[in-house]
Amino acid sequence: MAKTYRPYLPDQDFLLPPSPRDWLPEGHLAYFVDDLVDQLDLSAITTPYEREERGYPPYHPVMLTKVLVYAYCVGVFSSRRIQRRLADDVAFRMLAAGNAPDFRTIADFRKLHLPALTGLFEQVLELAREMGAPRVGRVAVDGSKVKANASKHKAMSYDRLPKKARQLRDEVAELLAQAEAADAREDAELSADQRGDDLPAELQRRETRLRRIREAKRALEARAKAEAAAAGKPTESARPDPKAQYNFTDPDSRIMPSPDGFVQAYNVQVAVDELQLIVGQAVTQATHDKKQLVPMITTIAEQSGDTPTQLLADAGYCSDANLAAIEATPIDAYISTRKQKHGERPGPCPRGPLPRTATRIDRMTRKLHTKVGAAVYAARKAIVEPVFGQIKQARGFRQFLLRGLDKVQGEWALVCTTHNILKLYRLSV
Repeated sequence: MAKTYRPYLPDQDFLLPPSPRDWLPEGHLAYFVDDLVDQLDLSAITTPYEREERGYPPYHPVMLTKVLVYAYCVGVFSSRRIQRRLADDVAFRMLAAGNAPDFRTIADFRKLHLPALTGLFEQVLELAREMGAPRVGRVAVDGSKVKANASKHKAMSYDRLPKKARQLRDEVAELLAQAEAADAREDAELSADQRGDDLPAELQRRETRLRRIREAKRALEARAKAEAAAAGKPTESARPDPKAQYNFTDPDSRIMPSPDGFVQAYNVQVAVDELQLIVGQAVTQATHDKKQLVPMITTIAEQSGDTPTQLLADAGYCSDANLAAIEATPIDAYISTRKQKHGERPGPCPRGPLPRTATRIDRMTRKLHTKVGAAVYAARKAIVEPVFGQIKQARGFRQFLLRGLDKVQGEWALVCTTHNILKLYRLSV
């Protein structure tokens, strides 16, 4: 007797038009994104289209917003990959309602509306409060290096710029001499109104590099004066550090130390509450976190509308100036005063009162050695560090696609917004 199988008729046509919504299970993330984006105020994105009556009708901006938000939720960041998913993935096709914008349309939409997409972060936070998430209480702050869309091999130090400029000037002079010799030779062989084009193209390439080196030198000198002015020092005598780097691909990025060695990167900052919702986010060019604590407290208040009652941070944020600034606020801070080894446990709290000469760092060290202080600070790792793991490892966001500090800040805001959307989705199912 022949085996009986379930029906398999690949050439059978549908009797009625199918609905893509029937092909996704109930409670799918795409449905959640679809409903959530409908609750947001997208007037900053839609208004520019409504004012323009010329040209071919564009793709609906709400549809493109839903596709972009869902793509970042599932770790698809490249516009070309999003275009492929719009053809291959049922969830993408459902959100696009059969539309198929190409990668250039998606990339241009993201760049054009980056400021408005950045504003979605605060809207999603407010929506989280309406869905029952508690107000900001205990918050953990941390930073991480995310690679820029540039290679560190395209950077040049300040002391090397003049040497490279001299080398290029010598090469330009040599090419000009060769060009004159070639012109004389061709005039003898050909007619006077004919010439070759190889040497001028080579000349143009070197002159372009020489111009960019001059621009890099001016940019580094302007950066040194700005840093001197911020530190209250005279700007006239300010000179760049000989090792100060300028990247020709993304001048706003910096060479930073990381667990993988030195990388061309940005330093991203997040403040995370106990539900692992990001309540504050920022991007900085600083290679360390020392001066980011106070700005992050301000950022939390601006983006979430609340000031945390308790703040946890690792030793990268510890300084006497930071501890003094925290003392002037109602925040109960627990900031590690030194980097601990893996698995290291805090020792017993010393007995007796602190001496009168104890510094703020000494007082914070004693606070973290108490049973209550050790228990509170131990929660830091479980609050903030998994967030970077979820963003970098689970979703694969390890490098920015855009260049320039303003665009990178917008892209990071979009990453943090979609992180919060995923948290709300998992809390609601």
